[in-house]
Amino acid sequence: MQLQDKTVVVTGAGSGIGKALVKKFLAEGANAVVAVDINADTAAQTAEELGCVGMAADVTKEDDIIRVIEDTEANIGPIDLFCSNAGLAIGASEQSPNDEWQLIWEVNVMSHVYAARHLVPRMVQRGGGYFLNTASAAGLLNQIGGAAYGTTKHAAVGFAEWLALTYAHQGIKVSLLCPQAVRTAMTANMDDDATKAASGDGMMEPEQLADIVVEHLGRESFLILTHEEVKVYMQRKASDYDRWIGGMNRLLQKLTGQQK
Repeated sequence: MQLQDKTVVVTGAGSGIGKALVKKFLAEGANAVVAVDINADTAAQTAEELGCVGMAADVTKEDDIIRVIEDTEANIGPIDLFCSNAGLAIGASEQSPNDEWQLIWEVNVMSHVYAARHLVPRMVQRGGGYFLNTASAAGLLNQIGGAAYGTTKHAAVGFAEWLALTYAHQGIKVSLLCPQAVRTAMTANMDDDATKAASGDGMMEPEQLADIVVEHLGRESFLILTHEEVKVYMQRKASDYDRWIGGMNRLLQKLTGQQK
């Protein structure tokens, strides 16, 4: 995947990772980038600042995703790369209310499903296409202090895997972005346990992440990691699950001051 002359859609593009991806894709020569955000003002700000197209859409609403796809393809051209990047971090524990669990499920999982549901048939018909789905290192390792976040990001990983293995022979490419700590509004509160745990290996700037993404899109890598340590943690988890659970529990106790 080379970005030159491509048409790209990025959700969650009003700030943070999404905005950095828009900027990088334009610098790489994309024909057009559509910056989608739930906040119409921030989508417009990204469009004005970076010279792209801005659209307001709520990714939890399937009709909004359909509108973004149809408007882009009718007015700009066939979508080559759809970056399902919008994400949410709520639902700290099993005690969190049902509405938090439902909302984060819709943002972190169903938004990926809606994009694929309405783009895969189009892409297959024209010979192929590319999805970049943003999950998280939490989808591979889980998240201290973030029950719903870790759970939904695991589901996002599973859906991206399924999408790739199901449609690879029909020209559909998938990359799964699993960042660890990146400096965004989501990680602005450095005092919460989830952010402390995730940032143990350093906090990356969104622009650094965007450089990594473009490099891996060029290789058509399925898994894109921003912190190489995550691969080591994955290997440890797979090799001895019980030991890994124990280690994560000790880390939680350390972060929360519960160690005896």
